[in-house]
Amino acid sequence: MRTDVDYRLIDSTLRDGSHAISHQYDVQDVVAIVRGLDRAGLQVIEVAHGDGLGGSSFNYGFSKVDEKELIAQACAATTNAEIAVLLLPGIGLADDLRDVREMGVSVARIATHCTEADISEQHIKTAKGLGMETIGFMMMAHMNSPEGLVEQALLMQSYGADAIYIADSAGAMTTEDVRRRINALVEALDVPVGMHAHNNLSMAVANSIAAYEEGAKNLDGTSAGVGAGAGNCPTEILAAVSDKYGITTGVDVLALMDVAEEVVRPIMPRQQVIDRAGLILGYAGVYGSFLLHSQRAAERYNVSQAEILLELGRRQVVGGQEDMIIDVALELARKHAEAQS
Repeated sequence: MRTDVDYRLIDSTLRDGSHAISHQYDVQDVVAIVRGLDRAGLQVIEVAHGDGLGGSSFNYGFSKVDEKELIAQACAATTNAEIAVLLLPGIGLADDLRDVREMGVSVARIATHCTEADISEQHIKTAKGLGMETIGFMMMAHMNSPEGLVEQALLMQSYGADAIYIADSAGAMTTEDVRRRINALVEALDVPVGMHAHNNLSMAVANSIAAYEEGAKNLDGTSAGVGAGAGNCPTEILAAVSDKYGITTGVDVLALMDVAEEVVRPIMPRQQVIDRAGLILGYAGVYGSFLLHSQRAAERYNVSQAEILLELGRRQVVGGQEDMIIDVALELARKHAEAQS
């Protein structure tokens, strides 16, 4: 991390943003976004399928272009920024890390559910052995207590992680929720802490600033807020707010605005808004990438998307259980049919 900035801003437009466009980035999109973010001074740009390396599948959605081709193009397009990938054990493989390392990827984020850090050991150690900066990434962090997150983070640290993130994957956290969790991690760990915020409750920027105030040294964003659910913390807004607070990020805020307005927004099938479904994700604590899956299931089985999301929240369904969306939709359709008979 640069010593002349107060925190490191990592952009995930080309990974988490992939959810919002059904993983349909092409080479031209990737090159234009990487070049724009690189010129704006971003230190790290994450590129992968929305569900990480190996995510292109029937279960999670197929990529328009093979993700490794996109990663190779990103590595070729950057001048200063490092290229990062995300891997979920059980979806991505250790061999995937070896492949992207040869392409020039230097940062690996190893992501697990917030109670399953023990499954990250092999991949953290593999990435470290390849000479990559390795970040532990705990998803759906609202589903674990501060103390529970500390236990999980200590496991990742013991495996060799260089930094540990909490991810508000459902956009369900209040500012106080974030403060308590980040503070607990900062106090307990010997490595830097990071925050990955989603905007389903319109709290992403505020939560990111709160995380910084509690000691987080890494914050995530996406250009124009493109991402799962109601979107992510918008990179350009987070940078602008940081400037207003006198927080040094080392990025060109106006250049980030240009990327969002001129490159990213034109390729978004819909602008990121907090509509009913997006708000329900945060309210019910449902994984952000379930938004489009639940919309399709609602249309296919003629049931309410809101009912699907609320039921998924009651069942505490997490990432990797996308098949449950269809199960819930079918159950709701059956109940409605029985009620009408």
